[in-house]
Parts: sequence; C-alpha cells; structure tokens
Amino acid sequence: MRIVRGGTVVESNWSAPADLVIDDGKVVALLAPGTSVDESAEVIDATGKLVMPGGVDPHCHVGFTSGEFTSLDSYLECTTAAVFGGTTTIVDFAIPRPGQSPLDAAEKQRAKAGEGLCDSALHACVVEWDETTGGQLATMAAAGIRTVKMFTTYAGETMANEHTILNTMQATRDLGGMVIIHCESDAIVADAQNSAAATDDIDASHMSRTRPELAETASVAAILAIAESQDAPVYFVHQSTSAAVELVVDARKRGVVAFTEAVAHHLTLDDTAYAGAEPERFVCCPPLRPAGIVEGLGRQLFTGNITTIGSDHCCYDTAQKRSHRHDVRHMPNGLPGVETRLPVVFSHYVAGSGLAPSRFVELTATNPARTNGLYPRKGSLMPGSDADIAIWDPELEWTVTSDELHMATDYTPYEGRRLRGKPVTVLVGGRVVVDGGRLIDPTPHGRHLPAAPLDFSGAFRM
Repeated sequence: MRIVRGGTVVESNWSAPADLVIDDGKVVALLAPGTSVDESAEVIDATGKLVMPGGVDPHCHVGFTSGEFTSLDSYLECTTAAVFGGTTTIVDFAIPRPGQSPLDAAEKQRAKAGEGLCDSALHACVVEWDETTGGQLATMAAAGIRTVKMFTTYAGETMANEHTILNTMQATRDLGGMVIIHCESDAIVADAQNSAAATDDIDASHMSRTRPELAETASVAAILAIAESQDAPVYFVHQSTSAAVELVVDARKRGVVAFTEAVAHHLTLDDTAYAGAEPERFVCCPPLRPAGIVEGLGRQLFTGNITTIGSDHCCYDTAQKRSHRHDVRHMPNGLPGVETRLPVVFSHYVAGSGLAPSRFVELTATNPARTNGLYPRKGSLMPGSDADIAIWDPELEWTVTSDELHMATDYTPYEGRRLRGKPVTVLVGGRVVVDGGRLIDPTPHGRHLPAAPLDFSGAFRM
C-alpha cells in the first residue's frame, strides 16, 4: 500500500487537498488530508504539489512508416519519454502499408504493447472499403479497437475517398466506435503545392503556403456533412485554426456528436519558425499557423470548444527532416512531442495564461480517455481507477533541451524554451517509474487497453 500525502488532487471537475491511497495498482481511497492509514504504507510526500491523473495522449505515432520514412522510436523508447513527460497512456495508430489489411496492421501493432513502460490503446485505419472491411472492423471492435483513423489527404498512400469514409462511419457507429479523421482537402493541397513548385517556393521555408487554411476548413465541412447524414460521431485530429473548430461547434449545435483535438505545437508555436535557420525541423501537417491564428486557437481552450489536446508525436530526427528539405512534398511530416506535450501546454496556458488545472486535466487526460473508451479506468484518480499518477511541481522552472529529453531523436521544436511546471514523480499502476528526473523502474509492464463501446449520450457530448 502507498499513500500520496500532502498534495492537491486535481480531477477534471474539481480540485482540493486530499491524500490518495493506492493498493494493488488501483486508487482505493481519497481521504481528508492527514487521515490515519496503515502505518506500514509507503508515504509519497506531495506537499506543495499538484496530484493529477497521468496524461492520456490520444494521438501518438510509434514506429510509423509514411512513404520512405519510418519514425525512430520503439514502444519502450516512446513510453519512456511519455512517462518522463507525465503521460501514462498512449493511443497509437495501426496504419496499414500498401497491400496490408487493416486487421493485420492492428494485430501487429497491438502485439507491441507489452514492450511499453505504460499502457497503450490503438486506433485502426481504413484506406479503401471492400467486401471484407466490415468484418475486419467487427473483429477489431470485439478486441476493443473501436476508433478508426482516416485521411482526406495523402493521395495514393492513406487517403480514403468519401464513399469509404461514409461506409466506415456507418460501420463504426453500429459497433460502438468512431471515425477519427485528418482533414485537409487533397485537391486544394495539391494545387497549392503545384503553384509553389512553379515559383520554386516548395522548400521547408514555404511550408505554410503549401497547405493553406482553406484546405482544412473545406475538408472539415465536407466530413461533418457525411457524419450528420449518418448520425455518426466523428473526431477531428489536430485542428489548427479557430475557423475549423467553429465548424465543429456549429455542427454540435445541430446535434452532431463531433469532437475537436488540438495539438501542443499548433497551440504554442507559429509559422515564424519557417523563417529560421532550420525550417525543416518544424514541417508538420497541417503546418504551423500565423501567430494571430495560434492565439485564437488557444482561446478555444478556455471556451470548452476544444475537447482534447494530443501530441501527434512523430519521432523523426534531423537527418530525416533534412533529406528533402528543398521539397516538402517528399519530406516526413510530423514533430516529436510525446514528452513535451504536457509541460509545454501547462507552462504556456496554466502557468502563463490562467487556464484552470482542472481544465488542463480534462483536456489532456479525462477527455482523451472518454473519447477512446478508457474512462474511468484512465484519466481519473477516483477510487477504482488505475493508479497512474503524475505529481507536478507547478513552480519548477526549467529549460527544454534535446540532450535532457528522452525521445529517440536528436532535436525538439522547443529547444531553449523556458518552462514553468513539470511532473517530478510519475506512477504507473501504482509503481513509481520516474522520480526526481530519474527512471526508477525501467521494467516494461505495458498492456493493450481494450476500449469499451463509446457512449456519448448524456453529459459528455463535447
């Protein structure tokens, strides 16, 4: 038995001083501060700290292959970085390679879960509908894989047409699941890229020009229409503009069950990074937006319009990013971020802008667990939940450097950024895994988490 004593426990809808009792990997009690417990219990002193549920990262690519590039981390490396950043559950993607079925991709990726330091869940992916797809989705749903990633861009690789998207929405709806979707109009993107190439502006420094904001909003509007026609829930990944978010908000007002995810880099970085000495390090999709758009997107955290914050972690290194820096059409899109997601957002928005810690927990742990069928096992510290706990020092000031991070890459887009707030002790399943900047328990205990059928009736519809 362990007791976390002296801290302020932060849930998504309340926070208060409390002592937390852990036994057999679970939270078993929340007690008034100083309540007597078994004298043999190990005490973890959280005086002056925030005791939060471990983060749930709903958008994490591990060993992801796209085109000629494969991101560099294993499950062990990715989850090690995750726990140092206060994240104790990741949701990975099983994106099939050409010729591979969605079910085969999911089974191979799911088998890696035991290599992790923390638990993981999985999104399936459908690229093209055929006579076997419905059965594959039913098999995966029975195994607890209920969310299905789809793309409206990357023609010839992962892009799905609208017939495939509609059919997949029908099937996932009936299986207690949901489509999660990357929205950019491929036609608008291709035209913008061709236009940029014609004027020799297709390098990384012109990334913003090659994937305009309109490509995102046009695709979001089209996908919302399909979801509305099928009365199917839909979750939009990495929305990068307030205009895209507002389309989802308007659909919710019409009764559509629709969710917005933002990611840390779109909330804290802007397109001036493309004017720097190494713009290729910031090439992501959608691209970083102008500062005014970033500020507007950040305001949506306070209104409740954004449901979750993910990382969209893609662990490429500098050599991979540089290999095609003169033509973004061939570059690997994505930034490393599983370790920095929580500290960067906490520093910028909680410490810097007054976002309530409870709202931070809601965005980064509770709602990601809910939208993936993992709540209340994850994303909560109420009795019965897994004892995945991040104990934060909200006043600790530190500087981000790639040398001191744990991701399997040689750079971070936040190099040199001064932050306030950091998880100093992290427990996974009641075991202390990280403490004082050191890895205490390197033993993989990761489990694949089967998602429960998704039910968005009642209170949680945003």
